[in-house]
Amino acid sequence: MTPLLTVVAGGLGAALRLVVDGAIRARRPGVGAWVTCVINVSGSLVLGLLAGLLAAHALAGSWETVLGTGVCGGYTTFSTASVETVRMAEQRRYGAALAYASVSLVASLGACAAGFALATHAAG
Repeated sequence: MTPLLTVVAGGLGAALRLVVDGAIRARRPGVGAWVTCVINVSGSLVLGLLAGLLAAHALAGSWETVLGTGVCGGYTTFSTASVETVRMAEQRRYGAALAYASVSLVASLGACAAGFALATHAAG
């Protein structure tokens, strides 16, 4: 049952990404690639929360699979961030490409760590 739920959750995560992307772009039309960064950072925060709950034994492993791999995997998009970075570099916008890749990586890792710390503290 877990694989089926994970597939369904992945579809929900992808649909959520589409909704969030559209909402951000409607409010900030010139946001460009940064909307992907926002999505990846927020997804990393949620994944960190889930991992923290699992580490604190407050969440069953099957839920981490369904919610983490499914929802968060469908919601976040490392491949899009990679393509956006390469496009900036192809346009000779090297500073923007470096800033985008760096901020995306550091902010996503930081959000995941923060989510993990929050969840383990709250559950502990």
